[in-house]
Amino acid sequence: MDILLNVLKNSKINEEITISGSKSESNRLLILQNLFPEITINNLSDSDDSVHMQHALSTDKEIVDIGHAGTAMRFLTSYFAVKENREVVLTGSERMQNRPIEILVNALKDLGADISYEDKVGYPPIRIKGKKIIKDKVAINGNVSSQYISSLLLIASKLEKGLEIELVGKITSIPYIKMTLTLLNQIGIETSFEGNLIKVLPKTTVDKQTVVVESDWSSASYFYSIVASSQIGSSIQLSAYKQESLQGDSCLAEIYKHFGVATSFSDNSITLSKEKVSSKEVLEIDLKNAPDIAQTIAVTCFSENIACNLTGLHTLKIKETDRLEALKEELTNLGASISVTNETLHLEERSSIKENIAIKTYNDHRMAMAFAPLALKVPIKILDAEVVTKSYQKFWKDMQQIGIKVEEL
Repeated sequence: MDILLNVLKNSKINEEITISGSKSESNRLLILQNLFPEITINNLSDSDDSVHMQHALSTDKEIVDIGHAGTAMRFLTSYFAVKENREVVLTGSERMQNRPIEILVNALKDLGADISYEDKVGYPPIRIKGKKIIKDKVAINGNVSSQYISSLLLIASKLEKGLEIELVGKITSIPYIKMTLTLLNQIGIETSFEGNLIKVLPKTTVDKQTVVVESDWSSASYFYSIVASSQIGSSIQLSAYKQESLQGDSCLAEIYKHFGVATSFSDNSITLSKEKVSSKEVLEIDLKNAPDIAQTIAVTCFSENIACNLTGLHTLKIKETDRLEALKEELTNLGASISVTNETLHLEERSSIKENIAIKTYNDHRMAMAFAPLALKVPIKILDAEVVTKSYQKFWKDMQQIGIKVEEL
């Protein structure tokens, strides 16, 4: 489905939106719930990724296909490795079969897991023969995708002796590691994270409990972008959020002050308000701890005509697409002067925004959603717009609620 986005009238925005539970928290908790059935989860994400995760955890088939769900691929690799007497082939979409998994597989094999490649070494599909794992120490590079590390942490308490993980070298995406550790602590599992060493103590059962998932901050980023491009006095209330968030992307509240957007917290929501014009200073920001909001920030900078230097983006190369190259391609088509490396993005001030440009989405939900707020400036086309369901089922409906016209082509 291709769509045309447009704004019929340029008026102040004043809306309330409810956003589904965090995909990151939900997928961690779904693994923990299957390891500890005493857990009940409320406000679970309705994203495709979480649906794939639930299906994978409930099926008894040998072939488990998780589509485009990268989080599910990483977390399930460890989960099935410790499911004794269970053998599965874990696979996914064509893109998923070209996303690396070798670092995690090697770490699990170092612990004694039985995992082999069905086709290309280092990539899915992988055959996993679940077994009891006795070893309790492993080393893994600290600058790899935090999902590899979280994958190991989620199963750690179910190992006979627990697990000690040594993070080698520079550590990136620390908020996502801390999110996993905090969720473990919340359900009653003891952990420690000192220097480059993480320890998780063994646990056989936990107390019966209900865990409420906070709404997704990555999804909130698109509304920050919309408010940044709206009239002074516009506001959007989003629920359900909390000030003491586990999610690294909550740094949005601080970053978007640069764009004149203020964030106020209440008991169960945040209100984003456009209070002043955007700063024209070059935005310099290291996003190593929140790479998922890089696309939104880059498009906001282009929309507001602000030059930026974004760093810490090395993990974007192995996402649903090469997000840095995808941003460069689509922003250039819109009239941007942009350059990227393997881990940085530099955007210069622009002269104008081209209208009615068709944005390719590359099977990447964040490409579709990051570019949508540009509709407040010019008519814009989004190709394969249904890709948003990977993380945000009702995104286009919510866009219509705030005043963006969504027309199927």
